[in-house]
This record gives sequence, C-alpha cells and structure tokens, in this order.
Amino acid sequence: MMKATEIRKMSVEELDKQLVSLKKDLFMLRMQHATNHLDNPIKISNVRRDIARVKTVLREKQLEQ
Repeated sequence: MMKATEIRKMSVEELDKQLVSLKKDLFMLRMQHATNHLDNPIKISNVRRDIARVKTVLREKQLEQ
C-alpha cells in the first residue's frame, strides 16, 4: 500500500507508469479471485485505493500547470 506523500514525490511520467502497473495488478488479482486462487481478497481493495491515489495526484499536477 502506497502513501500519498510517496506518490506526490513522483514525477508525472513515474505516476503514469505506476498507474499502468497497478491496473495490471488489479486485473491479475481479479482473475485469481475468479478462479478461487486468491488467498487474500483485501488486496483487491488496496490496489483500487492505490489507483485512486495515483489518479488524484495526477489530477492535482494537471491543475497546477
């Protein structure tokens, strides 16, 4: 789980890469959940929250420009 302070220190390019990575992770977690191979379903909500944090910081940086 990422902290907002860590995310705010990243550049826009790093945030874009992180967002793509988190979306891939979420897809894989959903596939594991569908096939009953996911041992901890809370991981899905944690990744979703991280995605929301990254998107929020990206939007803040867009509004600054």
